[in-house]
Amino acid sequence: MRTASPTVAGENRGLKAASPKLPIMPARVERTDPDGIDYGRVMQLTFVATIVAGAPLVAALSLTVELTTWTERALFAVRVGAAVWIVTALGVYLYERRANAE
Repeated sequence: MRTASPTVAGENRGLKAASPKLPIMPARVERTDPDGIDYGRVMQLTFVATIVAGAPLVAALSLTVELTTWTERALFAVRVGAAVWIVTALGVYLYERRANAE
């Protein structure tokens, strides 16, 4: 079976545009039905919740600490962000586990 390859400077490499032998893409999967906890959903919710809640929290907490260099600012954001990430991840996981048990 012949498949399309990248073209170089407009070169066609002998493939026709409407070739019936090119592979057809499978249908898109839009829903999943996992057994147990959907860890993909847990990761997505953790990411979104950490950004939404964590960024303002890091900004608010940084007002109470004197951060004179960029290194201190970055280390502060990483330390506080890691704590927020862990707390958020555990909270989302426990929520999903409880919701899945019902």
